[in-house]
Amino acid sequence: MALDVDLLLDRRRLKRRLIIWRTLAVIACIAALLGGLRGAGVVKGGAHIARLSVTGIISDDRKVTDAIRASAKDDNVKALIVMINSPGGTVSGGEALYHAIGLVAAKKPVVAVMGGLAASAGYMIAMPANRVFARESTITGSIGVLMETGEVSGLLEKLGVTAEAITSGPLKDQPSLTKPMSAAGREVMRGIVLDMYDQFVGMVATGRHMEPDAVRALADGRAYTGRQALKLGLIDAIGDEQDAKIWLENDKGLAKGLPVEDLSTAGGLASRMLANEISPLGEFVWKTLISQRVMLDLPWALWQH
Repeated sequence: MALDVDLLLDRRRLKRRLIIWRTLAVIACIAALLGGLRGAGVVKGGAHIARLSVTGIISDDRKVTDAIRASAKDDNVKALIVMINSPGGTVSGGEALYHAIGLVAAKKPVVAVMGGLAASAGYMIAMPANRVFARESTITGSIGVLMETGEVSGLLEKLGVTAEAITSGPLKDQPSLTKPMSAAGREVMRGIVLDMYDQFVGMVATGRHMEPDAVRALADGRAYTGRQALKLGLIDAIGDEQDAKIWLENDKGLAKGLPVEDLSTAGGLASRMLANEISPLGEFVWKTLISQRVMLDLPWALWQH
C-alpha cells in the first residue's frame, strides 16, 4: 500500500515538472517567433522612426495608405521619414498619399527625403512634411497635371473601317479614340485638368507656406534640380536620410539613436505597377490605345522625361 502511495506521489511530481517544462518551452517558442517577426519587420519593437519608401509610379494603394494612417495612431512611431524616388503617377494616388501623410504630420514630425527623382505627384506627397530634404542633383518640381488620349480615325479611314457611337449626350464620347475631339469636349477636358492643377497648387502653397500666385509662377510643369528648388523655396535643405535623423533629434527633440524601421505594408510601393517597368513603346501604347474611360479615371501628375 505504502509503495502505491509513493508511486502516485512520484507520478504527480513528474507531471508537475512536465507541465513546467512544457510551459517554458511554449514561452520560448513564442518569444523566438516574435523575435523573428520583429526582425523581419512584421512586428515593430519599441520606440522607433518609421520609414515609408515611395518608388516608381504612384497609384492609389489602400494597403499603403492604411499602413500610414496606422502609424499616426501608433505611440511607438515617434516620427515618419518619407523616402521618395518617383517620377509621379496618378493624381488620385498622389492625393491619397498626401492626405495619409498629412494625418501623421498632424500628430508627429514628418520629414521627406528626395532621392534622384521626386517630380510631379512625387513632389506632391512631400508637401505635408515638416521639412523636405533633397540632393543637389535631385530632379523635382514638375508641378502640373497631364491628361492624354489617342485618336486613330485617320488610320481607320485608310483601313476602310468606320466606328459609330450612340451616346446620351454630345460630351459622353469625349475624348474618343475613333474621332477628333470636339471644341466643346476639349474645353471640358481642359476644365478638369485645370481644376486638378488648382488643387495641386493649393497643396504646394499650404505645404511650402507660399502664396498661390507665387506657386503658379513656378508651376508651369518644368522640373528643377534640388539646388534650384532650394533657392526657389520648394525644398528646405540639401541632405539625405542621415541629415533627416539629425534634424529630428536636434529640432524635434527625438531621442538620439532611435532605430528606423520600414513601414510594413502587404505589397509595398516598389513593385506596384507594371508601368514602372514598361518600355517607351509600351508606355506609348498604354497612353494612346487604352480605353477613354480608363484614361478619364487616371489623369496623371507625372514627369514627362
